[in-house]
Amino acid sequence: MQLKYLKTLLTPQDGAAKVTCMAWAPNNAKFAVCTIDRVVILYDEQGEKKDRFTTKPADPKYGKKTYVVKSMAFSPDSTKIAVAQTDNIIFVYKIGEEWGDKKVICNKFIQTSAVTCLVWTSEHAIIFGLAEGKVRQANTKTSKSSTIYGTDSYVVSLTTNVSGKGILSGHADGTVVRYFVDDEGSGESQGKLLTHACPPYALAWGTNSIIVAGCDKKIVAYGKEGHVLQTFDYSRDRSEKEFTVAACSPSGQSIVVGSYDRLRVFNWSPRKGVWDEASPKEIPNLYTITALSWKKDGSRLSVGTLCGGVELFDCCLRRSIYKNKFEMTYVGLSQVIVKNLSTGTRVVLKSQYGYEIDEVKVMGKDRYLVAHTSDTLLLGDLVFNKLSEVAWQGSGGNEKFFFENETVHCIFLFPCCLILALVEYGSNEILGSVRTEFMNPHLISVRLNERRQRGVEDNKKLAYLIDIKTIAIVDLVGGYNLGTISHDSKIDWLELNETGHKLLFRDKKFRLHLYDIASSMKNTMLSFCPYVQWVPGSDVVVAQNRGNLCVWYTIDSPERVTMFPLKGDIVDLERSNGKTEVIVTEGVNSVSYTLDEGLIEFGTAIDDGDYYRATAFLETLEMSAETEAMWKTLSKLSLEAQQLHIAERCFAALGDVSKARFLNETNKIADAVSKEYGGDGTDHYQVKARLAMLDKNFKLAEMYYMEQNAVDEVMEMYQELHMWDECIAVAEAKGHPELDNLRHSYYSYLMETNQNEKAGEVKENEGDFTGAVNLYLKAGLPAKAACLAMSRDELLSSHDIISRITAALIKGEFYERAGDLFERTRNNQRALECYRKGNAFKKAVDLARVAFPAEVVKLEEVWGDYLVQQKQMDAAINHYIEAGRSTKAIEAAIAARQWKKALHILEQQEDKTAAKYYLKIAQHYASVQEFEVAERLFVKGDHTKDAIDMYTQAGLWEQAHKLAVKCMSQEDVSALYISRAQELEKEGKYKEAERLFTTVDEPDLAITMYKKNKMYDDMIRLVAVHHKDLLQETHIHLAKELEAESRFQEAEYHYLEGQDWKAAVNMYRVNDMWEEAYRIAKTHGGASAHKQVAYLWAKSLGGEAAVKLLNKFGFLETAIDFAADNFTFDFAFELARLAMKPKIPDIHLKNAMFLEDQGKFNEAETEFIKAGKPKEAVLMHVHNKDWSNAQRVAEAHDPESVADILVSQAKFCFDQKEFQKAEAFLLRAQRPELAIKYYKDAGMWTDAMRICKDYLPSKLSVLQKEYESEGNWGVEGMVEQAQEWEQTGEYARAVDCYLKVKDSSNMDLLMKCWMKAAELAIKFLSHDKAVEVSQVVGPRLIQLRKYSEAAELYLNLDLIKNAIDAFIEGEEWNKAKRVAKELDPRLEEYVDKRYKEHLKNQGKVDSLVGVDVVAALDMYAERGQWEKCIDTASKQNFKVLHKYIALYATHLIKDGEAEKVLNLYTQHGVPAYSQNFNIYKRMFLELVSLRDRDCAEAYQMWADLRDILLLLCENLTKSSEANSPAHEEFEQMLLVAHYYATRSAAKGIDQLSSVAAKLSISLLRHTELIPADKAFYEAGLAAKAVEWENMAFIFLNRFLDLADGIDEGTLDALDHTDFQDTDIPFEVPVPSKLHVEKREEIREWVLTVSMDQRVEQVLPKDERGTYEASLVAVGSGIRSLPCVITGYPVLRNKIEFKRPGMAANKDDWNKFLMATKTTHSPECQDVLKFITQWCGGLPSAGYSFH
Repeated sequence: MQLKYLKTLLTPQDGAAKVTCMAWAPNNAKFAVCTIDRVVILYDEQGEKKDRFTTKPADPKYGKKTYVVKSMAFSPDSTKIAVAQTDNIIFVYKIGEEWGDKKVICNKFIQTSAVTCLVWTSEHAIIFGLAEGKVRQANTKTSKSSTIYGTDSYVVSLTTNVSGKGILSGHADGTVVRYFVDDEGSGESQGKLLTHACPPYALAWGTNSIIVAGCDKKIVAYGKEGHVLQTFDYSRDRSEKEFTVAACSPSGQSIVVGSYDRLRVFNWSPRKGVWDEASPKEIPNLYTITALSWKKDGSRLSVGTLCGGVELFDCCLRRSIYKNKFEMTYVGLSQVIVKNLSTGTRVVLKSQYGYEIDEVKVMGKDRYLVAHTSDTLLLGDLVFNKLSEVAWQGSGGNEKFFFENETVHCIFLFPCCLILALVEYGSNEILGSVRTEFMNPHLISVRLNERRQRGVEDNKKLAYLIDIKTIAIVDLVGGYNLGTISHDSKIDWLELNETGHKLLFRDKKFRLHLYDIASSMKNTMLSFCPYVQWVPGSDVVVAQNRGNLCVWYTIDSPERVTMFPLKGDIVDLERSNGKTEVIVTEGVNSVSYTLDEGLIEFGTAIDDGDYYRATAFLETLEMSAETEAMWKTLSKLSLEAQQLHIAERCFAALGDVSKARFLNETNKIADAVSKEYGGDGTDHYQVKARLAMLDKNFKLAEMYYMEQNAVDEVMEMYQELHMWDECIAVAEAKGHPELDNLRHSYYSYLMETNQNEKAGEVKENEGDFTGAVNLYLKAGLPAKAACLAMSRDELLSSHDIISRITAALIKGEFYERAGDLFERTRNNQRALECYRKGNAFKKAVDLARVAFPAEVVKLEEVWGDYLVQQKQMDAAINHYIEAGRSTKAIEAAIAARQWKKALHILEQQEDKTAAKYYLKIAQHYASVQEFEVAERLFVKGDHTKDAIDMYTQAGLWEQAHKLAVKCMSQEDVSALYISRAQELEKEGKYKEAERLFTTVDEPDLAITMYKKNKMYDDMIRLVAVHHKDLLQETHIHLAKELEAESRFQEAEYHYLEGQDWKAAVNMYRVNDMWEEAYRIAKTHGGASAHKQVAYLWAKSLGGEAAVKLLNKFGFLETAIDFAADNFTFDFAFELARLAMKPKIPDIHLKNAMFLEDQGKFNEAETEFIKAGKPKEAVLMHVHNKDWSNAQRVAEAHDPESVADILVSQAKFCFDQKEFQKAEAFLLRAQRPELAIKYYKDAGMWTDAMRICKDYLPSKLSVLQKEYESEGNWGVEGMVEQAQEWEQTGEYARAVDCYLKVKDSSNMDLLMKCWMKAAELAIKFLSHDKAVEVSQVVGPRLIQLRKYSEAAELYLNLDLIKNAIDAFIEGEEWNKAKRVAKELDPRLEEYVDKRYKEHLKNQGKVDSLVGVDVVAALDMYAERGQWEKCIDTASKQNFKVLHKYIALYATHLIKDGEAEKVLNLYTQHGVPAYSQNFNIYKRMFLELVSLRDRDCAEAYQMWADLRDILLLLCENLTKSSEANSPAHEEFEQMLLVAHYYATRSAAKGIDQLSSVAAKLSISLLRHTELIPADKAFYEAGLAAKAVEWENMAFIFLNRFLDLADGIDEGTLDALDHTDFQDTDIPFEVPVPSKLHVEKREEIREWVLTVSMDQRVEQVLPKDERGTYEASLVAVGSGIRSLPCVITGYPVLRNKIEFKRPGMAANKDDWNKFLMATKTTHSPECQDVLKFITQWCGGLPSAGYSFH
């Protein structure tokens, strides 16, 4: 355990201000501190101060300072605090669950002495110690306290064990007493446990030991029965003082003991069985520790001190991050805190048995915890915070976990012994375990108390597979088998219902079955079922059967199914907010089908046993097949529950009048009994008997009556039911006096009711046989009469009776019985006929052998035919043989599969017609592999090809080939073999197929076959035999395919066989299989290949692992050099630091050179210095002329280089003409001679002389001589010399001399000298020399702004371009143009170009217009001077104008000025340029998104938009974009704009309010173009304005849904039910923002209307049965034209326009015309004018306007 300081909660004071006690709440959310001033301060989990309250004295009259708070504790639910005070009282304060809740005293316990310490162990039990030595218990429920035990010594300390079920009290005399509330089966003793050497102020009870400490500076560990385990003696440590307090961690495995400035930590070692002392936490100036409190999750320790300070420490053994999502804090060996980093939620995982937790994993979508200890398994649900610990012997981590059932269970698997174990979260016992091979969650179903049922406490059931075709169902509570289902096909899905009474399962053939566990009945529900699911919370089943959705609302009646047609597949089932929906994908869309929630609710009521609720619900439904099934179910259940009134109502609803009446009478009896005797009357014998009668259990009813000796009632019951036999039996048994009358009545009844058979039996019993025969014949029972006649000789002798019986038998087709009767009366001819007719051939043959021998053969054949007809082929064979019918005998033998008999008969035939049977018999012998017999028969029957097929199918190729060659051509043989081989290939018989291919010399087909089936070894074998040249290429190709399939070893083999070892190395490298890559590189690569692989391997490993690897191979230094040479410096440094530190400077040097090449000079400098090469860094900075950095580095690391830097810097300054700086640098470098040299080279002799005189006076004379020899004079001297040269005619020298004059102080002199030099050069020197001089003088003049002089000079030498450049430099453009025009017209263009550039640079746009219009326009656009730009462009051609209009429009749209864009295009037109389409679309979308345009005042904007879109569409029609998608889109926009404009016009006229509303509604079908929320809002308000409240409600409700969707950023949750079968689109763009702000007003109106029953909340329909505004008719799909006035569909009264596809509803058109005439509205007139233009003129009876 490590303690780490976190923060100070309470700052210590200067003097003593003792923290008397502290406590953490069990829920870890609150921490309480009580100070010496008796104030309780409350902190939150993070240590932030949240609340405080002052404690109360026992009696206010003694004042607030008469007591001290000694101890306090939180209640188990963390909502109360118990406070122990020295004024003989305990107060319990209710602090509430939230911060700031009012603090109230809810209990107080007054005692006889001071309360010294206190612990709160269970919900209502507080245990506390008193100064008088007693330990007592206070009950917060009863507000009473009682003594647990008493001692004579002051109680100084009190602590609990880890579970809180046991307490220890420490007393001033050193005794420690133990007491158990519940010893939890430990068997440990109670009472005095030990006596310590001093008062045990520091007392803590760990898992395995008790720690005691006090003022003797010793800490003693005692065993469970008080014997000393360990002693830690600090009495010789002078820095140690007395131990004042101790605290045990919640896991019981760490204990902290506090003293002066120090915390000592002890950790229990389970392996050694002793306490290990960790290093103590020394805290200077903390002073004596007076209170310790450990947070209940073990993660924090709070420390209170004598000076009033409270410090917070973090406690943990170790901490780790799991998957970057969870923080695992091991606060003890057996306790781990798991924190979700994203949500901050925490779960404490703790072993109840103190076992060490090895590893914690988070599984199942980051929701479930799994951890192992040595003997247990810990499981947790992070969502519900349910934890379990079950006994689990080590399985080597071979378990598999399934978390499909998210609320109740977890599944494990032992792969070795195939055991499935179930654990319920929160339970510490394994719920059950079974053996099974099938661990798929779809093949296991567990239900644990998911729906409570009446009278069932614990309902836990499991269904699983014993084998793939057998399901077992187990009761997990009782541990017994409920049933086993054996199925004929493999099972692929099963699920119990929530009550565990029924099981649905599906097999591999997609057949769905239902199994009722109680009755063990299995029903097949669907023959094809791709989807099935129980509806959550009910026994309703939803399934799919091809194109139908099937719903069983009453699963007890599987035949009662509700079906809906589907177009797609069911993907999910959702039940929430009182709604159950089936989600179906139809193409790319998802559609939901809503189930009848009421029917589902009925099933739930039935399951809950609430039959009155079920009845009330069914009363609300109309009768249907489903409702009838539910009434039946309810009737059955209510009868079982003896709720007879409900059962009566059910039968009445079902129309079963007899049962309803019977139950009504029964209820009257029960009510009368109830009224008289009390109870519900159902136990009365009459009620019980009637219910037994209703159940058709008459014997039970008889028993109930007989128990009460109600014989008459029994007889009456049987007579009512006409059960005379039973009635007479009762009368006989009881000797009833009415017995004879009963019998007579019975016979009379039988005769009256024509029950002749029963009457005949009565007569037969009485011995009246003739009467009995008559009655049997009358009853239509001649067979019964014949039996009686044949048994009585007196009847046989009566010819009349026999003839009547036989006639009746023949009429009833009882021929055999008639034959028997005829034979008994010696009428053989009639007997034989009857036997034949009755198919009694055996009797017929037997009779014929005696009486008619000639008929025997015919009878045998007829008998055979009859047997064949009856499918008794075996029996027919012998009869045909007897009849001499061989062909029929063969056919019967073949049909009976008596092949030998058939062959035997066939081979005895001489007639060739029987040869056709050889084929069938041969096919049989072929099927049983008797090939020689089959071949003989095939050949004999002329079916040789079938014999060949037989041999090929059997793989007997030699025999097949031998036969084939005899009777087929070579081509036919090849074709046969190839087709047969392909069939074998399909059957997976590849070797046989290969043999066939090779037999007909087609090895390529065999190779292709093996390749297709990925049998590469066989493929290679054949390629090696038949195509050796392609073998290597084949190996490479195969290797690539195998690599793609991750079959690396096989791929390696083929790469190596294909001699491409590099590809094999690369394959292993890419797949991180370095050992294999290295092996191949070393074995097959060159000398350095394996080194390179080793390097790459090491690089992938990094760190120590890389070093170990490279050392292992001996490539470490090579790898470092290679990494550095390849600029992988991080890796090189890593290797060098770990293993070859001497290489580090080399790497730094290479890195520095690399960084220098990259231009990263600061980083390079650092690396040069680290490499010990500061000189290189200096040179780098010097090279880059970075003098300051060069000097800094040199001064710090290489002082010798400072002078060189200064010299280099000076040279640079001289080159830059910064002479003073250069001089200073050289003098600092103590190199004056260089300064003199540089000044000399620059011709600055004066400065050179000065430096020489000051710093090198010894060389001054030599310098002066050199100066004089060079002729170095001053300005005046130079001018004089030049004049002398001029006078002597040395013009060249004079010119040079004049040019050398350089006196910046006298510009006039300079000008004169230079002009003189130019003049002399022109006059006296050669042209070339003169030009050279002008090239020197001209720039100097220009530099002095003497542009005209410079130009004149150039013109004198015909340097026209130079002259023009001089004028341009002086901005004398007219002169420049005149010179160009007069002297070199080719340069006019050059001048113009320079002039344009000048104007652009100067920003003189107005001047630029006259020169370059396009450039001027671009500049206007750049400056945002759009009016000028458009005005100027309008004077150019159409394309130029619209280019800049498009740019301006784009700018306006970005600024949100869409109306200005509209005005712009209204003014200048809309060309059909495809590059402008996006602008037009953006303009349209911006305009329709504008707010508050739903008014008459907005007409002009909409009209302008409409007009320019019409113009655009007309332009498009004439362009190449005609009929393109863009054209169609703009036509749609035109239609929308027209609707908006017409609506604005209609808004201004009251009589057109309905037209305006219809237009708003029609716009809804265009919500893919216009904002959906705005459209529905406007449509809703318009409908509301004209009192179409049903539409207004639906549209505004849709608006609210859209508004909520826009807030959430998605419209996926929208319910489209109201707009099914309309043309209003479901999929619309999500608006980026809401276009309407009056959401709450609308919401209030919608809520008001939704409560109004008058408003029918559906869209109105028209004569088509379709929503009235929808253009598309439901069912037929016919699309109507939209009305040009309202947008509604044009159905009957149609007005058509000249343009096809344009029409109007006559009523709307006339209304609009009339309104226009009566109001003279200019807007309406404009609309009509537009329609004239758009639709090709008005109808003939139309309106003309002026």
